[in-house]
Amino acid sequence: MSGAKDYINDQVSQNREQVEHHIREILKLIGEDVEREGLIETPARVTRMYEEIFAGYAVDPRDVLGVTFDEKHEELVIVKDIVYYSQCEHHMAPFFGKAHIGYIPSGKIAGLSKLARLVEAVSRRLQVQERITSQIADILDEVLVPHGVMVVVEGEHLCMCSRGVKKPGSKTITSAVRGQFRQSAALRAEFLELLKQ
Repeated sequence: MSGAKDYINDQVSQNREQVEHHIREILKLIGEDVEREGLIETPARVTRMYEEIFAGYAVDPRDVLGVTFDEKHEELVIVKDIVYYSQCEHHMAPFFGKAHIGYIPSGKIAGLSKLARLVEAVSRRLQVQERITSQIADILDEVLVPHGVMVVVEGEHLCMCSRGVKKPGSKTITSAVRGQFRQSAALRAEFLELLKQ
């Protein structure tokens, strides 16, 4: 994993100058004076911000689950209210919200903080909320091989709030179910009920 990070960091360093140049050109094209005091360092600041908000490209989300533990617990495990920030791939505008993850282990569990790291690795890329939701469920299903997985993601999209239809406060909710959650309405209902607590 560190090899991938080093490679991405090297790529970012090599590309930093080009990214700054292109940001400066965009500022010119929208009519700004790139020599005015408030904008002189903006291309460098935007480049550093991109390195942070797109850090998910530097990791394989499967790797962030890290070491799993053998555990005979086969009851519902939920981590809710995992805050995430992402960027809409259609407008490169931010969207953000909370992810809620539930799974039923089949002899293998992940450290709870690893679920938050998974959300971060998947969301810190150009994304759509639907894909974030499915990717989290698919990766958990693949790595932990649980009896079932359910993921619910809430999001507020600035591309919908601050432009276009301009509807601030509107939320999008997506879900993905795998295994026993797909087969059992009662299990889905239990998960959703526990999210209210």
